[in-house]
Amino acid sequence: MSKKQHDLAPYACHPSQSRGRLYKEEESATRSCFQRDRDRIIHSTAFRRLEYKTQVFVNHEGDHYRTRLTHSLEVSQLARSICRTLGLNEDLAETLALAHDLGHTPFGHSGEDALSEMMEPYGGFDHNAHTLRLITSLEHRYAEFDGLNLTWETLEGIAKHNGPLVKHSPASILKKLLNKPQAATLPRAIAEYNEKHDLEVGTYASGEAQVASLADDIAYNNHDIDDGLRAELFIIEQICEVALVGKIFREVRQRYPDLSEQRLTHEVIRRLINRMVSDLVAQTSLNIKEERIEKVEDIRKLGKPLVEFSPAMQEDNAQLKAFLKTHMYRHYKVNRMASKAKRVVKELFVFFVNEPECLPDGWRELTGSPKAIRTATAVSDFIAGMTDRFAIEEHRRLFDVGARAWVEK
Repeated sequence: MSKKQHDLAPYACHPSQSRGRLYKEEESATRSCFQRDRDRIIHSTAFRRLEYKTQVFVNHEGDHYRTRLTHSLEVSQLARSICRTLGLNEDLAETLALAHDLGHTPFGHSGEDALSEMMEPYGGFDHNAHTLRLITSLEHRYAEFDGLNLTWETLEGIAKHNGPLVKHSPASILKKLLNKPQAATLPRAIAEYNEKHDLEVGTYASGEAQVASLADDIAYNNHDIDDGLRAELFIIEQICEVALVGKIFREVRQRYPDLSEQRLTHEVIRRLINRMVSDLVAQTSLNIKEERIEKVEDIRKLGKPLVEFSPAMQEDNAQLKAFLKTHMYRHYKVNRMASKAKRVVKELFVFFVNEPECLPDGWRELTGSPKAIRTATAVSDFIAGMTDRFAIEEHRRLFDVGARAWVEK
């Protein structure tokens, strides 16, 4: 059963204590402010597009591989479960989990790498900063404001769920960003928004944001084991080289010697997720006690993460990540698709920056001179919003002389 507000721990983010929204709105009679944030994320255009944005594999490579949408749902389930046990706010954690991948480009990390390279002269591209840009500016759904007008706590969690973004004054960073964008340490989208709505980018985020971040880690690593085995990028004997994974495989095989490989894999992943979640809850509970955490501000000012794995699990997790990096993310099959994906993104970017008059209606009006930051930003926003299949089709329409050059409405 979900915890009511009065059941939340004192160090949780309580809806009644929210710092509010940039644009004041009347509160809902039936939903808390964080539940409204969650619902606005779910109804956003960017969230729907996650169905056709993939993690490692490109959309057309198979129906059973994870997409950004299914991954986000898995992360939200883990985040809710962890927060329920720790007495944190499930609704805020769920909101952050559902929103955390909204800013990703098509083609996963290879698409982001390509767009970041092309945007380097203009301040770079960062998917986390683009998520903030989407929900504060690019979503056009409401009559009175651009963006989704989410609560301060949600925006804070999205901007810095991985920790503080700066060590210096945000004001001095914005000045540096405007004068020399390629040298800035804070992404442009975050720096500009922070000017009008201070997210305290030099502190840690709430416990709910930290939970969502590590729930992302747990979901990502475990479903990549499943997807990697399904794609035959590695075999069970190889993944068993990871100590914790090998130990669980041996446990399951000993108890169920006749289990099919598919069921064996799913049972192992189920148990591995449970071990990671249990370890995270135990270590975080210990941290709360040892650090004498009494309110959410204690978490923000702690100077280090509150939510974390035990040292032993951190080592196991690092070993698993190293294995996946070598045997999956750098597999030649993945490299070949990543190479094609990068070419698609780079060629689209160069084309639209040099010929912005070819951008669709609505985007064309956002451009300036061909090589201005204004044009590059508009092109970057347009490409980042594409799904895998739309990017492939758009590339075909522009570079295949035999293809229709526009989308029929």
